[in-house]
Amino acid sequence: MLRLLDSNPQMSQRELADAVGVSVGGMHYVLKALIEKGLVKIGNFTAAEDKRRYAYILTPRGMLRKATLTRAFLSRKMEEYEALRQEIEELKSDLDDSPARKPS
Repeated sequence: MLRLLDSNPQMSQRELADAVGVSVGGMHYVLKALIEKGLVKIGNFTAAEDKRRYAYILTPRGMLRKATLTRAFLSRKMEEYEALRQEIEELKSDLDDSPARKPS
């Protein structure tokens, strides 16, 4: 969500909800919570013809939180990758050692 807001501050609540897969009401609730936590601020999207449109801008605190979450996600995925790589190597080794593969 923070990454999406960072790269697309002009997205409407409906567009954000569709992108994340939640209801518009759910998105409103999440945005309100992010604003209350100081991670996102609301600004007018001046380029829009409809001046009621808002831009959802990450605050410095929001940028820091996004970076922290990204690091944790990447670390977790690298651990999963390493575990999967080891499992694949073990399976390959088991196949190479199996009697079905050895010539008679």
